[in-house]
Amino acid sequence: MGRVEKDSEDKSFFEKIWTLALHRGFVIPSAEIYGGVAGVYDFGPLGSLLVKKLVDLWRRFFIIEETNFPVYEISGATILPYEVLVASGHVDSFVDPIVVCLKCKKKIRADHLVEEELGVRVEGATIEKLTRMIRENSLRCPDCGGELSEVSLFNLMFKTEIGPLGGKTAFLRPETAQVIFIDFKRIFQVMRGKLPFGIAQVGRAYRNEISPRQGLIRLREFTQMEIEVFINPKESNNYPGIEEVANSKFRVLTREGQLKGGRVVEVTVKEAIEKGVVPNAYMAYYLFKETEFFERIGIPRDKFYFRHMMPEETPFYSGGNFDLEVELSIGVKEVVGNAYRTDYDLKSHMRHSGEDLSVDVDGEKVIPEVIEPSFGVERMVYCILEHCYREDDGRGWSWLQLPPEIAPVTALILPLVKREPLVSKAKELFRTIRKSGVFVEYDDRGSIGKRYARADEIGVPVCVTIDYQTIDDNTVTLRNRDTRNQVRVKGELLQKLLLDLSEGRLTLSALEALQS
Repeated sequence: MGRVEKDSEDKSFFEKIWTLALHRGFVIPSAEIYGGVAGVYDFGPLGSLLVKKLVDLWRRFFIIEETNFPVYEISGATILPYEVLVASGHVDSFVDPIVVCLKCKKKIRADHLVEEELGVRVEGATIEKLTRMIRENSLRCPDCGGELSEVSLFNLMFKTEIGPLGGKTAFLRPETAQVIFIDFKRIFQVMRGKLPFGIAQVGRAYRNEISPRQGLIRLREFTQMEIEVFINPKESNNYPGIEEVANSKFRVLTREGQLKGGRVVEVTVKEAIEKGVVPNAYMAYYLFKETEFFERIGIPRDKFYFRHMMPEETPFYSGGNFDLEVELSIGVKEVVGNAYRTDYDLKSHMRHSGEDLSVDVDGEKVIPEVIEPSFGVERMVYCILEHCYREDDGRGWSWLQLPPEIAPVTALILPLVKREPLVSKAKELFRTIRKSGVFVEYDDRGSIGKRYARADEIGVPVCVTIDYQTIDDNTVTLRNRDTRNQVRVKGELLQKLLLDLSEGRLTLSALEALQS
């Protein structure tokens, strides 16, 4: 994994995506009128819709449609007592290396500085090694050129207090996982659980990043979609239903591959288990599932892979971590973390709380082990925008080729011209489809070409045009965003067609074949 060149073309491409995101209201800098807050962004109208559809698809794909074992979703508190994060290890070890410019006092993430300036991966390096690399290579402050301090460690958690006047110490949660672990016992009991058993959560997490940057990539407040799968340690390679996906493939960068220059290989689920590429069958299953999911949200298979973290990068409690990394114009970025957390978390909370978190398996007390796929929503949104962005292909404008399942707006309802009875018919159709649960918009401003351009720019899959023939025979014209081809269909079919399109049961290419 060599250095990512920071040429002008790459920079300009990021700027194009970020300008589009800001201009069209996908993203809004939080507290913008007061100068903003680094690493904190709001999602605007289109961004909120995109996130909602992304989360809904994730929920359907990884929770509702998971039939091999039950996965239950919870929604946990975002303020956690000091004791919880002592037990989890965050109080002592949730740190990043920091260096300070002695001239302008800018605080910089030390490992990022070294990686960007020297083009080497140093994740997991000690503060002594980072200090030595900075000194030996005469690295200076990127802003003012000033001399840099020794590297030290900075705890990333936001500290707060519960209660007035010096109350109980607490923190904003740095991850969603710990809520699941401390709720595990009650959830397992009330849901009459048996292993394997999954608990999922979608929610906010908070990290006081040293140097937030690159838009949605590194934030101080962000959303995680996470599953903790609790398994019997003796059954870690007996995933129920594994034979059904045994020949399915995913791309992986093994530790050996990283040592030999970074060659990504494709393996089947079966090969990954039998050759020990992954620690167990559950990990192999989720790497395959994530491959399917990322292709479904518009990320090409050849643009992402799973990197087996090197020993020095891997958390001490982990039996193996695999990061889903996506190739972007701004470099390769981790978007999903897959961790084999073993039984560390439950054992640690048992020790600190005094509660027995073991479960009964055929008369034997078992402390479950855990497989954790954890998705970063904001990073996924940026990846989707970048990989679905299309330059002008002869149409005169750039556009987003968003998969219909996650497109913020499924269709634009357009009267051919702003005249009656076309306007009334279009508005009637708009209201009917909105009430059916499909998010469509109405637009009658400007020429039909300009309206098509606005729809393409925000990724609307279909434009529905009401013209004078609609008044005569109740047919409408559907314009395919991707091909710009148009077909005519019966008006009474439109509601179901758009619903099927928005829920993934119908593709744009299949829609074109429905000419009345």
